[in-house]
Amino acid sequence: MDVRNSSPLPAGDGVTEQRSGNRLEFARKQASHDALRFLPHHSPRRPPPKGHFPIDQRALRREFLRLQAKAHPDMHPAELKARAEATSARINEAYKTLSNPLLRAQYLLSLRGVDVAEDESLKVEDPELLMIVLEAREEIEEATSESELEGQRAVNDERIRESEEVLEEAFRHDDIETAKREAVKLRYWVNIQESLNNWEAGKPIVLQH
Repeated sequence: MDVRNSSPLPAGDGVTEQRSGNRLEFARKQASHDALRFLPHHSPRRPPPKGHFPIDQRALRREFLRLQAKAHPDMHPAELKARAEATSARINEAYKTLSNPLLRAQYLLSLRGVDVAEDESLKVEDPELLMIVLEAREEIEEATSESELEGQRAVNDERIRESEEVLEEAFRHDDIETAKREAVKLRYWVNIQESLNNWEAGKPIVLQH
């Protein structure tokens, strides 16, 4: 579907599937499909290796803004405003998925039937990795000022960069096992990053595994 030659408003497809199946599962899958539907020029149309991991963020942002301008409720008559608002929300979700490396990796894996976010068998059991995570949590919790976390922040930023490089190579070579493992690791690093960004003195740290 070329969104440049069609309206960004959905034609109501998927209603039958939503009614007959599990609504939550349908909504979760729809969020992934929207990345292809609304931003096809920046989305992998097929599973890796055809689907690419690197994204031109500036081009993606331009396409996102163009689509949002077309879908804005003020651009549509009153009877279509509700649908326009729903479309706008789905475009936002598609953009969020593609612009975020972790969500993008999970999305690429979902095209191969791998659900990193939900599959319990993909939990990390590497003692060394778990020790890194626990030590990071302890350091964040014990910090009394943000300046004490500058070193941890720099180290974790490097971990994220390295994971993104590994994922790029894994998807390029269709190495799905490596991509799965690295996506799980990246989820840990992103959790640490979020804890660092939301740090408050004395605030308990909860790192999702």
